[in-house]
Amino acid sequence: MRFLVTGGAGFIGSNLVDRLLAEDGDVTILDDFNDFYDPAIKRANVEAFSKLVRVVEGDLRDLASVQEAMEGVDVVIHLAARAGVRPSIEQPRLYFATNVDGTFNVMEAARDAGIKKVIFASSSSVYGVNKKVPFAESDPILRTISPYAATKIAGEQICSNFSHLHDMNVVCLRFFTVYGPRQRPDLAISKFVRLIDEGKPIDRYGSGDTGRDYTYVDDIVQGIIGAVRYDGQPFDIFNLGGSQTVSLNEMIAAVEDAMGVKATINELPEQPGDVPMTSADVSKARQHLGYEPKTALREGVRKYVEWYRALHSQVG
Repeated sequence: MRFLVTGGAGFIGSNLVDRLLAEDGDVTILDDFNDFYDPAIKRANVEAFSKLVRVVEGDLRDLASVQEAMEGVDVVIHLAARAGVRPSIEQPRLYFATNVDGTFNVMEAARDAGIKKVIFASSSSVYGVNKKVPFAESDPILRTISPYAATKIAGEQICSNFSHLHDMNVVCLRFFTVYGPRQRPDLAISKFVRLIDEGKPIDRYGSGDTGRDYTYVDDIVQGIIGAVRYDGQPFDIFNLGGSQTVSLNEMIAAVEDAMGVKATINELPEQPGDVPMTSADVSKARQHLGYEPKTALREGVRKYVEWYRALHSQVG
């Protein structure tokens, strides 16, 4: 099968590409290698498999680049986006242009190329301040609280439109706080590990009681593969989470245990746009995608620290 993975040089994308190649998939990557974080990290992600894939370097906002990447493709897995709640508050126009206009370009180019299967990476952030726990796909989405979340719910609606109007099979996957090897340096676990390793304090926003459903990247990749194989409804939405909500304080403790070092904590006020809790009901994904998250947080953090230390011993 021939796949296009947008954002294939990034954290989740590169882990997915590894899995697709291991299953003899033919893979094209579309990535703009932007400077949201050091582009050298993304280029290093791709280096290991660069001779095995086709790489199109281009921006989602450029329809011609997206159309070029679609050539000869059977399935599109659309992971590329401007990510993160806090930076979306600072640059909302960039987020809407990339995530909304860019997703429209992906869907339009897929339609024009005759591609019938698209997987779209959405986010648990669409649930906003959801008082019902755990979050289920059937919950009403009444109020997002960040531009990033708004772009993701808009992306889902674009996908729904194309599925309905153009006979396309589209699956939207709501990811819950993904972590693991190659994690973006701005995300909490990778940032905490790096700062503790460097003997620097870590920032904790609020009291540390906020909760997240941390999901190990291998589990997310398993869910994406399940979505590729899914042949149910022409348009559907699934949660992909770890089925365990862990407080920020508990996550910090897991990082400290894996590092063998007690963190120095810099206490800061809560950040606007952050939701107090995320918690995934994955029963629908379990039933229809064969999804079964296997990696508990402490095990996943230990694996991440092992990967981090191995990487930095090579660099050193």
